Amino acid sequence: MIVLGGILGLALLLAAVLIAIYNSLVRRRNLVREGWSGIDVQLKRRANLVPNLIETVKGYMRHESDLLQRVTALRTESLGARGVAEKARAEGALSRSLANVLAVAEGYPQLKANENFLDLQAQLTAVENDIQLARRYYNGTVRDLNIQVESFPGNLVAPFFGFRQAEFFEIEDPGERNVPSVQF
Repeated sequence: MIVLGGILGLALLLAAVLIAIYNSLVRRRNLVREGWSGIDVQLKRRANLVPNLIETVKGYMRHESDLLQRVTALRTESLGARGVAEKARAEGALSRSLANVLAVAEGYPQLKANENFLDLQAQLTAVENDIQLARRYYNGTVRDLNIQVESFPGNLVAPFFGFRQAEFFEIEDPGERNVPSVQF
């Protein structure tokens, strides 16, 4: 009877550990999804600012139309990107193009004084900061999930229930890691 009680107690303990690990994996996976959602919201906010910025700038920079068309094309590409790696690549290209637009705007004193442009520029700066924060949060949640998926005993439980490592939101092109030089 004592042996049966011991086996039953061990089985219950093992079940409790399994449930705790499973619930922790579910929690971390949902935090990763929440983090990605936060990035997505900020990227959409920025994408919504781009057409307004382009329209404001168009009137002043008629001969810079190739640059403006490139930004518009990159915005469309970014909105259509699927998956973390593809989205990161598209967003990096869009960020560089926006920095180029703002740098070219330096040569247009009337544009720099335009209230609408200044407001859009301030909104864009705020959104870029929010994107950076959302990326850091997302990557932190991915790190936590990946550690649990790889660490013992999570590495025994995770594959059984279909948990996999998540992708970090990383910059793949080393040139994108450089901070663009923009002066206002």
